[in-house]
Amino acid sequence: MFRVVYQWKVEEVQFTDFKANWQQTTNRIHETVPGALGSFMLRSSEDPTEVLTIAKWKSRSDWEAFWQNENPTQMQGMRQLGERVAVKVYDEIEDFTH
Repeated sequence: MFRVVYQWKVEEVQFTDFKANWQQTTNRIHETVPGALGSFMLRSSEDPTEVLTIAKWKSRSDWEAFWQNENPTQMQGMRQLGERVAVKVYDEIEDFTH
């Protein structure tokens, strides 16, 4: 498995709309893009403008195929509501969550 961590800066007044857009976006990607397994969202307790969305993919090649043009149309709504600060990729070694 493969994980991608997106770091966002989302102003507090935009957070509710950003969260709703992210929910729709992640569900649509999961349902329509090969290899996409969904994602979860974290929000910093210390800085509520810092948001992480962590996507799970079957493989790096599936994620790279999705990101061919570096600006997937599925994520444009999120970028209108928040600033994507960083993208980091990780190979999943173990997952003992339930």
